[in-house]
Amino acid sequence: MVSIGYFLSCEEFGPQELVRQARLAQAAGFERLWISDHFHPWTSAQGHSPFVWSVIGALSEAVTLPVTTAVTCPTVRIHPAIIAQASATAAVQLGGRFVLGVGSGEALNEHILGDVWPPVGVRLAMLEEAIQIIRLLHQGEEVSFHGEFYEVCDARIYTLPDEPVPIYVSGFGPQATKLAGRIGDGYCTAMPDAELVRVFREAGEPKRPVQGGMKVCWAETEEAGVETAHRLWASEQLPGQLGQILPRPRDFEAAITLVTREALAEHVPCGPDLQRHVEAVQRYVDAGFDEVYVQQIGSHHEEFFRAWADKVLPVFR
Repeated sequence: MVSIGYFLSCEEFGPQELVRQARLAQAAGFERLWISDHFHPWTSAQGHSPFVWSVIGALSEAVTLPVTTAVTCPTVRIHPAIIAQASATAAVQLGGRFVLGVGSGEALNEHILGDVWPPVGVRLAMLEEAIQIIRLLHQGEEVSFHGEFYEVCDARIYTLPDEPVPIYVSGFGPQATKLAGRIGDGYCTAMPDAELVRVFREAGEPKRPVQGGMKVCWAETEEAGVETAHRLWASEQLPGQLGQILPRPRDFEAAITLVTREALAEHVPCGPDLQRHVEAVQRYVDAGFDEVYVQQIGSHHEEFFRAWADKVLPVFR
């Protein structure tokens, strides 16, 4: 049976509100949490971008749910040795209920120190080397590493969980998904794509967990939900590699003028019709996902959690 979690959006909410939503999610019966890791929001309308590791520390004291980063880029903006330390601390704080979700990132967050944004093949090679470093440091020994992309000199992490932190790798196309299947302890994506799940499972141990993320916008009317979803998350429907290569929120704001309300409404369940929400989750179930994480866009969180607790979560229990 699929496990349903809640997706905390660091692009749309500040740290106190994220903790409040996590408490509401736990009370409503959600079983786990995803949390995004950004330096910038996608657009200024979203309006936030707290430091995810601080929020995770607060979550460890506020709820008892497992937490996965969805996803951290350990390659450019932050050196993988620092991500190794941060994730080890998070796992200790959460009593082992932590998964480090990683991906190859977006220029939106990773260009900020002036680094060149490399092509996708290089980004994936950097990600593979970064994961190697993180796993070495999580063994608790002193590490010196001289790789193609990274140097580590006489580094040791002293605060470690009892078990190594699981590392799930994200993928939105065959190339990244094959890498995830080869080196990941699990897989995460944001599309109910059965073919990608198959690629992941065939590239390694087939019983590893597969996580999927989705968005809804509960509102009093479908029209109000579509308006809110389009204002805040039209970036969800940008085609091709735009989401990986545009560097600034204002670049996304220019690009999303091409996304119509109708296109977004086809992709995101909007309004009070909970059958559409159930059907959206079912698409992930049918595609073979083990865990599904949903984000409520905009406000109305109390109404959203009440509706899902009463009408959606019981369908999948």
